[in-house]
Amino acid sequence: MGTAFDPSPRPNPIGGVGLSRQMQASWAFVERNFFLVRRYWGWEIAFIIYNITTSLSIVYIGKAQQIEGQDLILYLGIGTLVWSYLHAVFTNISEMISWERWEGTIEYTMMAPISRLTHMLGVSLFSILYGLVRSVILFFVLAMFFDINLSNANLVGALTLMLVGSLSFVGVGIMAAVLPLLFTERGEAMTFIISSVLLLVSGVYYPIDVLPGWMQMIGQFSPATYVLEGMRATILEGEATSNLWQFLIPMMIIGLLTIPMGMFVFNTVEKFAKRTGRLKRSG
Repeated sequence: MGTAFDPSPRPNPIGGVGLSRQMQASWAFVERNFFLVRRYWGWEIAFIIYNITTSLSIVYIGKAQQIEGQDLILYLGIGTLVWSYLHAVFTNISEMISWERWEGTIEYTMMAPISRLTHMLGVSLFSILYGLVRSVILFFVLAMFFDINLSNANLVGALTLMLVGSLSFVGVGIMAAVLPLLFTERGEAMTFIISSVLLLVSGVYYPIDVLPGWMQMIGQFSPATYVLEGMRATILEGEATSNLWQFLIPMMIIGLLTIPMGMFVFNTVEKFAKRTGRLKRSG
C-alpha cells in the first residue's frame, strides 16, 4: 500500500521551508521597514535636517579653528559622516523591538514561523542600506557648504572600511536590541547610553589619544574606532587598500565575535520575554 504524497514543503533545521524562502523572508523585513520609513516620511525629513544641522555646526567649529598643516574641516567631516552611518545602523537594529511594539506587530513578528537569523538578516540589511542613503545625502550637503578636496583619497578603501565596520556594528546592535525586551519601560532609552559611550571613546571628533588611558582602553574595543582611523587614513593620507589590514582585522574579529554572541543573547532573552509575557508590554 503506497504512502500518500504530501505536497507541503518540509521544514529545515534553520526554522523555515527552504533557503530561498528564508531569503525572501529576510527581504520582506527590508521592504516592511522601507514602507515604515515612507509612511513616516515627515519624521525622516526632520531627522535628516537635524543630522545635517548638527554636522554643519561641528564642521564649522573646524573652520573657525584651522590648525596649520591639518585639514580640520575634513577631519571633523569624516567623523560626522562615519558616525552618522554607524549610528544609523546601530539605532535601526537596536530599536527594532520598540518599533514592533509601536506598530503593534511584535507578537506577529516574534511568533512567525521563520528563524531569528532570517529576521536579523533582513533588519540588518535594511539598516545598512538606510545608513548609506542618509550618509550620501549628508555628504552632498556638506560638499555644498565646504570645499572638500578628495583628489588624494582612496575611496575604494574607504567604502571597504565602511562595509566591514557596519558588520561589526550589527552584532553590537543585536545585543542592544534585547534591552527593550528586558526593560519594557526604559529599555529604548538605555540603548542611547551605549551609543553615547561609543561616541565618547571612539574618536569621532578628536583623536583617542587625548582621552585618559582607561578610556583609550575601552576605545580599543569599539569598532567605530577602527572605522574612523581607517577612513581618515584613506581620505586624508590616501592610504592604499592593501595597507588597511591593521583596521580591517580588528573589525572582522569584533564582528565574528559579536554577531554570534548577539544572536545567542537575543534568543535567550526572547525566550525569557515570551515566558514572562513581556513581548506586548510597553510599561
